[in-house]
Amino acid sequence: MTYAPIALFTYNRPDKTQRVLESLVQNAEAKDSDLFIFSDGPKNEKAIEGVKANREYLHSFKDSLLNREGWGGSITIIEREKNWGLANSLIAGITEVVNKYGRVIVVEDDLILSPYFLKFMNDGLEKYENEDKVGAISAYVYPSENSYPENFFLRYFLCWGWATWKRAWDLLEIDSRILLRRMRLKKKAFDVGGNAGAYGNLYCTKVGLVDSWWIRIYASWFLANKLTLYPGMSLVSNGGDDGSGTHSKTYRETSPTDIEISMTPVSLVDVKVEESQIAYQNYKKYFDDKAANSSVLCQLKSFLRRLLYIDCR
Repeated sequence: MTYAPIALFTYNRPDKTQRVLESLVQNAEAKDSDLFIFSDGPKNEKAIEGVKANREYLHSFKDSLLNREGWGGSITIIEREKNWGLANSLIAGITEVVNKYGRVIVVEDDLILSPYFLKFMNDGLEKYENEDKVGAISAYVYPSENSYPENFFLRYFLCWGWATWKRAWDLLEIDSRILLRRMRLKKKAFDVGGNAGAYGNLYCTKVGLVDSWWIRIYASWFLANKLTLYPGMSLVSNGGDDGSGTHSKTYRETSPTDIEISMTPVSLVDVKVEESQIAYQNYKKYFDDKAANSSVLCQLKSFLRRLLYIDCR
């Protein structure tokens, strides 16, 4: 198999960049994969030192790997002179890589990867390349008291370690106004029963309160009835909820960082290409419980925002 290229997006957190890269190289497929690292420019004076330190680490990492025996993949570092912002940086970088290679694995700098992350991504890309119903492969699974199928499909798309093909990425609609108009009668399903906060995120992207690339590709795929393949156990954890990230407040409210990631391979098994009702109910319960367990003040704010369609969770 020719492994898919990896697009890693970083900014000004060298400690997190180091952590994700160290976990990435524990994947056996990494040494034969082409790695593209996108380093965004500083958005203000405060960010300059962090961006500089991050880039110094990236170049030392590149030098050490290329000198490692048996390392056959290429490493390309793309340094933006100006700050492109999270959404523009990811959309441009993913488009560049996927247009050249036809497929891409996407990682952000606040993730920690299982040693079997790349195997599942590459196996899924190979298996479902020509299955038009499948738009993406995702590595993160929300915690649940109930078990998941070994593999499953959902219409809901989560972007904490994922992969896709050019045929699916080409469906991206940049204009959130168009997406919002088409979503009017599908809000509840889009929100996994009502509490996922996706519709509010899309509205807030439209009015400029947030700038989310994720909500636009999720909405684009949802409206096109595309499914996302998931493993039965997470192959990635998210460590970006410490206040240092662009959307860290959102992560702090909605994602656990103590998720147990699989340290053994997750097999790719044959499952029917349709949404799993078991997984859907697990995800719905996760979002419902999060909403129910939030503080009274947060619940009141969320209720008032939903009345105005500006719940930006």
